[in-house]
Amino acid sequence: MTQGVITGSFERRIKNAKMNLIIRPPLSIKGTIDPPGDKSISHRAAIIGALAEGETRIDGFLEGADCLSTLKCLRDLGVVIEGPYDGQVIIRGKGLNSLKEPETVLDAGNSGTTMRLLSGVLAGQSFYSVITGDESLRSRPMGRVTKPLRSMGAKIWGRLGGDLAPLSIQGNSLTPIKYTLPVASAQVKSALLLAGLFANGETVITEPHRSRDHSERMLKAAGADITIEDKTVRIKGQEKPLKPLKMKIPGDISGAAFFLVAGCIVPRGIILLKDVNLNPTRTGILEVLKAMGAQITVTPKGETSGEPIGDIEVSCSNLQGTEVNGELIPRLIDEIPVLAVAATQAKGKTIISDAAELKFKETDRISLVAKELIKMGADILPQPDGLLIKGSPLHGAVVDTHGDHRLGMTLAVAALVAKGVTVIRGAECINISYPNFAKDMERLGVEVREED
Repeated sequence: MTQGVITGSFERRIKNAKMNLIIRPPLSIKGTIDPPGDKSISHRAAIIGALAEGETRIDGFLEGADCLSTLKCLRDLGVVIEGPYDGQVIIRGKGLNSLKEPETVLDAGNSGTTMRLLSGVLAGQSFYSVITGDESLRSRPMGRVTKPLRSMGAKIWGRLGGDLAPLSIQGNSLTPIKYTLPVASAQVKSALLLAGLFANGETVITEPHRSRDHSERMLKAAGADITIEDKTVRIKGQEKPLKPLKMKIPGDISGAAFFLVAGCIVPRGIILLKDVNLNPTRTGILEVLKAMGAQITVTPKGETSGEPIGDIEVSCSNLQGTEVNGELIPRLIDEIPVLAVAATQAKGKTIISDAAELKFKETDRISLVAKELIKMGADILPQPDGLLIKGSPLHGAVVDTHGDHRLGMTLAVAALVAKGVTVIRGAECINISYPNFAKDMERLGVEVREED
């Protein structure tokens, strides 16, 4: 593996030409899918590996544009990275204080995870840096990260008083804080945990509901002094070097979710998803689909790198409407768009609430999921904090991703049960998290055509 591999791959993915997907509904779907490596874990493995002392080896790294943005930013900070090559990445970390002042502006692309997590790292450095992203990322709220980091002593500036990127960060000595997150957020929690590595003392973070805990698991594996007590995480400033990681990244349940729903709603559908991450902070989608009557069988297969994995088989099911709210929301926030498609094929009414966080993703997913599914005949009404959906037949239409990868894949799943042909404009954004999505659809017997 060479450094040039990642550079070339990154440039090709980021500059991918505009593309539409044209999908005809299949009579049935059947097959086995290996979901891409978990996106959240790929980001964190790269960042923690860069801060460790020694050689971190990662298999199954997600080669989507978001994770490639993280690698590019780390390289611009002086980290030596080989790959990815068929999902393999080698990171030669030199310790917490080994990063170098970048000669250029760090570009997080479309990745909020990259920007928020690296903000926590950059806040504790001894140098100045600027991090920005694409138009979508520059419109997403960063104050939820910059404000608590400032309370730790970080010097951060940005548009609208630090609420919008680009962010300008002068590294500083950090002091620990006790902080309660107003909204459960794994990205904000992770940024503060990473900053806590550089603080002199114990940083304490409490959430209203538990969000995904990949950072906690990985930091513990790397030797960080971290403890978890229900909804509270404590981390002490790192006195010893972090240990390098050797890990196999499990399949992304957020990517698998599109095929979980497809298997439920397409007539005579049956899909086996292999080696999927079954971390309990991520399995809300399984719980909701089962509550709706989905025929799902989970076969645990042990752990990989501290993350439980297993195979999931799903088959065509008679779904019933349900209510989704409260502590479930942080455990399936990224899966809500495709869950809305399942709800259109369920009997009765589905109510999704407590999910206002969806407004602050790559797009306002509440309004745009409703807008695009309505074009396909869905009976769906956006709410201030969620969606109200009644079961209804769908028809083919010309729809748009609005540059949101999860919306693009959601519309592709809806197309599987829509009468007629569906054209999905702007489908190139799907590369952000699932570069082989169209190929995996074809593997199940779906007629998918790409068009410039």
